Amino acid sequence: NKGFVDWGQVFGDPVLATAILDRLVHHSTILNIRGDSYRLREKRQANLLGEAAIRPPRGPNDRSTTSP
Repeated sequence: NKGFVDWGQVFGDPVLATAILDRLVHHSTILNIRGDSYRLREKRQANLLGEAAIRPPRGPNDRSTTSP
């Protein structure tokens, strides 16, 4: 569950990550789906997860005033 920009850190080499991504997404359609999955939503409703585990990661454009 990493964004494409984070793949360089995963592989330890941004050039290698770029080459791998280029081959994976060639002639592909990329769908960026945001929001909770059904499983996560059900676990939240059943109070099976702690609050820190269910918070979505904060992005650079997140303007909420609460601290993480």
